[in-house]
Amino acid sequence: MGKFPKVLESLLRDQVITDKQVWAPKIASTELLRRVHTEEYLSNFISGEISEKDQRRTGFQWSSGLVQRCRYETGGTVLAGEIAVQRGLACSTAGGTHHAFPSYGSGFCLLNDLAVAAKHLMGESTSRRRILIVDLDVHQGDGTAFIFKDEPDVFTFSVHCGKNFPVRKQQSDLDVSLEDGIEDKEYLSKVQEHLPWLLERIRPDLVLYDSGVDPHWEDELGRLRLTDEGKSFHSITHIIYRKIKAVFNVIDSSMSLCILPVIGLYRRDLYVLQTVIKKGIPVATVIGGGYSRDIDRLGHRHSIIHRAASKVWREHGL
Repeated sequence: MGKFPKVLESLLRDQVITDKQVWAPKIASTELLRRVHTEEYLSNFISGEISEKDQRRTGFQWSSGLVQRCRYETGGTVLAGEIAVQRGLACSTAGGTHHAFPSYGSGFCLLNDLAVAAKHLMGESTSRRRILIVDLDVHQGDGTAFIFKDEPDVFTFSVHCGKNFPVRKQQSDLDVSLEDGIEDKEYLSKVQEHLPWLLERIRPDLVLYDSGVDPHWEDELGRLRLTDEGKSFHSITHIIYRKIKAVFNVIDSSMSLCILPVIGLYRRDLYVLQTVIKKGIPVATVIGGGYSRDIDRLGHRHSIIHRAASKVWREHGL
């Protein structure tokens, strides 16, 4: 998956972060993975005893390199959760493999990093952490929902496109199913409708946030119509501004920033992070799904969550 290094490259190139802010994860141990996945599945996956049928279901051809990547990816989500508990906010440059079930992989997901991290971060004592998983990937987190269906200390919240993959949905603790073609304003209103009361009711000790960018209008597997608040939004804004200036000879340079509200994936991510952090709840993020043949563009889009997190980090002095 060539998009993963592109995320970090984008953040370093644009000076959103520095090298000093980058932590390298350890590979997820089999002991850690067994907290979610069955012994048989892990043994077959790690050794390569995966049938052609199972490989087609995941969308990946098995290789030892794939196993390494998935284990490091899971380790990265665990590390982000650990840092978030200590510092308040941390972001992985991978993760969000929410279609993986205990005994099989599915939909480009082989190990369920969110579930492994949640199991690890809950702890073993009687005063276990309560965890809220906020999944805003365009596809329902069916594997995560199944894994935690009988776990009272983990609440799964999924906002997804109802007619998209998976065809057979699982039951999250709260599912919000969206119609095809929904755009920025209506999408964000659905998130705003539910997140505040969930935080009040559940009172989680940690939020794991899957910030999938596949709700974007250009995504090849998305079916929703969100923008990214990136070049496309600002180009439209400045085109409008230039036209106004040409007609009315306007010289107020602030006008280009006032014509339209900040919208799209950036606004979504900013809202989630600010709402959670204002409650004093630590949050760890993963990048989730995103599908495009233009890997550079996709890597930049996945970095939107980190750009929003950088703003929140500065504003709250974390």
